[in-house]
Amino acid sequence: MAKNGTKAVVGLVEWTARLPRQDRKLYAMYSSVTDCIVTDQAAMMVPVDDHVVHRGDGVFESFKCVDGNLYNLGDHFARLERSCAAVGLALPVPVDEMESIVVQTVRAGGARDALVRLLVSRGPGTMGINPYDCFGPELYIVAYELKRPSLARMPGGVSVAVSKVPVKPGIFATVKTCNYLPNVLMKKEAVDLGVDFTVSLDEHRNLAEGATENIGIVTRGKELFMPPPERVLAGTTALRALEFARQLKAERMLTAAEFRPITLGMVRSAVEVHIYGTTPNITPVIEFDGHPVGDGTPGPVAQRLFEMLKEEMVPDSRRLTRVFD
Repeated sequence: MAKNGTKAVVGLVEWTARLPRQDRKLYAMYSSVTDCIVTDQAAMMVPVDDHVVHRGDGVFESFKCVDGNLYNLGDHFARLERSCAAVGLALPVPVDEMESIVVQTVRAGGARDALVRLLVSRGPGTMGINPYDCFGPELYIVAYELKRPSLARMPGGVSVAVSKVPVKPGIFATVKTCNYLPNVLMKKEAVDLGVDFTVSLDEHRNLAEGATENIGIVTRGKELFMPPPERVLAGTTALRALEFARQLKAERMLTAAEFRPITLGMVRSAVEVHIYGTTPNITPVIEFDGHPVGDGTPGPVAQRLFEMLKEEMVPDSRRLTRVFD
């Protein structure tokens, strides 16, 4: 809230002393602007003239550290490179150096269970819109609280409603940019509706995606379908789930596992609906738009996919990057 009166003009020391000290559960941050890691939350700042701040001009990835190990880092870096290429943004450092910085940042934060946000920005240098006026790309990495780190058992199920927020068009649907206002509005919408998630529809009123999650269904014919990647951001967890589902097809637990347009009618007749994401992992949907999914309890395919994902997070998994010894 704004305060009345004449505002003091201060130097850096007093400015820093006035910064709020609330605990926001941020463990550590690396900034390429200073090329160092800080663990004081009050010092975790981005220049106001960085294009990522006032234009949303940047890309990002979110991944997690579970019991001291980063999961699926290679796939996240591969998508980061694709996102940078799509918007004409250079990586500030090579991928192998970036991996080292991520490990050092998480280690500095001290939490064996953490989420990690990695942002590549166009960089500071201008309050205008011209990206060529920026000094150069910057890298920001933040390790912060992971509220649900346990994979001991699958969640009991969640509720989902159809969103009224328009689906992102074209490149904005398939690139993980920092322009997340539609996603924010979808999360607000879910909270206001009293459901766990909302999911958008594309121009043909087919299922698209959640605010930060992907979605899929299992039909009565034991087919697992996910929305085509041309209209959604292909999540790393969803892609792993699809690979697992193809194994279940080989085992004849499923008859199909593929991308396919999903109508609302298909969702309403599905025996299972799933949410996929970095934080929710693989979570069954037991209520869709106020109606029960299947018999209103988690289904066997969701349970099997959850167990297969959990098996990838054991200490000897090739998809883990060790942070703590």
